[in-house]
Amino acid sequence: MARCTVERLMHADGLAGAVRGGTRRTTVPAALAARPGDLLDQDFTAPAPNRRWVADITYVAFVTDLFSRRIVGWRASTSLRADLALDALKHAIWQRSLEGADLAWLTHHSDRGVQYLAIRYTERLAEIGAIGSVGSVGDSYDNAAAESLIGLFKTELIRRRGPWRGLDQVEIATLEWVDWFNNRRLHSACGHVPPAEYEQQHYRQIAAIETLEAAEPSLHGTGAVHACNEKNAPAYADRRRAEGETDREIQRCLKRYIARELYSRRSDLRVWGGAV
Repeated sequence: MARCTVERLMHADGLAGAVRGGTRRTTVPAALAARPGDLLDQDFTAPAPNRRWVADITYVAFVTDLFSRRIVGWRASTSLRADLALDALKHAIWQRSLEGADLAWLTHHSDRGVQYLAIRYTERLAEIGAIGSVGSVGDSYDNAAAESLIGLFKTELIRRRGPWRGLDQVEIATLEWVDWFNNRRLHSACGHVPPAEYEQQHYRQIAAIETLEAAEPSLHGTGAVHACNEKNAPAYADRRRAEGETDREIQRCLKRYIARELYSRRSDLRVWGGAV
């Protein structure tokens, strides 16, 4: 019997022969329209904590806040199961919930791995009101920030301290590394301060502005804060941009500039006898 006849008859009956070694891909991915779009478009910055998270997975899954580069969730496993990524997400949500964070404005970005497109994962994101985002096809930089963290993790911990005797040893070492990374490692994206300290600086600035506005009515609305933001700040930003600084550097300096202006005004009010 001819080979083509065998192929035709097997195809008609829905049969396929066993293949040794590699097999052809039989799962056709869903249409691109059915998946979340790439909402970051390689812009790995965030205006505040809990606005943009990125996630990636090896045998350890990480969730990182792009504002401070702080690792907010992680999990380790001996397999690349879907629950590994979901457990890291749950850890991140739990960690931020302890801090009283509002996740309603969160955009969660990942690659197109099956772990991140699983129904349970996307449902958990929907429960907290987060928007899903996945990298574009054929783009090696679509999730560069998360992949960079994985590379650091392997370089600074896994390769330096291996070989490893088991998962328990890896988990303990990862716990120590994450604590060091968040609280003591100097990060260039945060102005060479640790991620946790960078977030604390942000919240202190916000608290100082809110306290000052609440204590002095003249600083509301069209008062000093409004003038500082809409008149002085743009000129300050344009000047630094002309000097060749990036928008992220300008944003960081601008926050410090506004805070200094507000503290200066508060000092003036004290000299004048005003209530602060």
